[in-house]
Amino acid sequence: MTDLSLAALDIEDLRQMARRRLPKSLFDFIDRGSEDEVALRHNRAAIERIKLRGRVLNDVSRRDPAITLLGAPQKLPLLIGPTGPAGYVWYRGEIALARAAAKAGIPFTLASTSNTAMETVLEEGGGRQWYQFYVWRDLEMSMKSALRAREAGFEGLVLTVDSIVNYSRKWDVRNGATFPVRFTPRNVWDALWHPRWLLGTMGRYVRAERGLPRYVNIPALDGVPLADARRHLIKNDTMTWDFLRRLRDLWPRKLIIKGILHPADAVMAADCGVDAVIVSNHGGIANDAAPAPIEVLPAVVAAAAKRLTVIVDSGFRRGGDVLKGLALGADAVMIGRATLFGAAAAGEAGATRALEILDAEIRRTMGAIGCADIASVTRDCVLPHSDTGPASLSGDAI
Repeated sequence: MTDLSLAALDIEDLRQMARRRLPKSLFDFIDRGSEDEVALRHNRAAIERIKLRGRVLNDVSRRDPAITLLGAPQKLPLLIGPTGPAGYVWYRGEIALARAAAKAGIPFTLASTSNTAMETVLEEGGGRQWYQFYVWRDLEMSMKSALRAREAGFEGLVLTVDSIVNYSRKWDVRNGATFPVRFTPRNVWDALWHPRWLLGTMGRYVRAERGLPRYVNIPALDGVPLADARRHLIKNDTMTWDFLRRLRDLWPRKLIIKGILHPADAVMAADCGVDAVIVSNHGGIANDAAPAPIEVLPAVVAAAAKRLTVIVDSGFRRGGDVLKGLALGADAVMIGRATLFGAAAAGEAGATRALEILDAEIRRTMGAIGCADIASVTRDCVLPHSDTGPASLSGDAI
């Protein structure tokens, strides 16, 4: 077994390990964006443009990146977001991610399009877990998964609201990538060139579960043949704030909305009784014309006016990136691809390594900017006008 502490010195190393192990169609599915990938690139560019300035002669010998999120203490200002292909990149990859999160003392979010039963992930993964809720065309059928998550005992429900139409991803069309998997000459040949993944992941599903991975947490697919599953997964584009109010009445624990980019929507969410919002553009795969979440973060924080917990995601790959999000007002940063690359490279060990890397980078950057704790990471750490301009720094609307 490769010593990951030497082989993976940053998230990019894990990304390259994942690239080598996965078929091209699967790697492109998790790595690339939509249309011209403008939003995907801009997410990184917007974060990289921000500069953190430090204060000197502060005692930072004991740096503590712990926070309290939604009333619960945790060791890092991070949480793992929902990544649907987790079960495809590694056998029961959802459990691997949940266990890595539990060891790191942070929450894990299970994707609706996961391949392992939610109850199994909750039991075997341990730790704090949230469930991501997609709403499909059959709304009443979709609600059954929220009720099931409630009965299972998930701490939080994450309603994704920015993915209501199909993505435009030419890479998937060209690669013949479909989920659930449908075999074509192109992807079969691709898989044969990656025997470690073919035998270690897909082979284990065939041996242990007598078939290919399925979406086992979507009620609309119960009893539907694998070959017909895709045509039943039609996203719901009719949701309104009334639906959110109904969901608030149904869900007794923490309710989070993922996909907020406008300050007015944060206010509406607070009015509906939501506990937290995730400022997100879905990692650059939903709307290629979307702004980077970190650009609109200060305005959303200002609009939320402490009525909501504010989390940000999309494009965060370094510990310093995380501190930039916190300095601009986020309560925590959600990561997705970083730990998914880790899981794709080496399962639970790889996801754990991703979190170790981010932990070390967060602590190192805290020391470099003179902050001994997260409460010290404030707007003053951001060089004026180096984030997204005066409008964001002042908290003005978009």
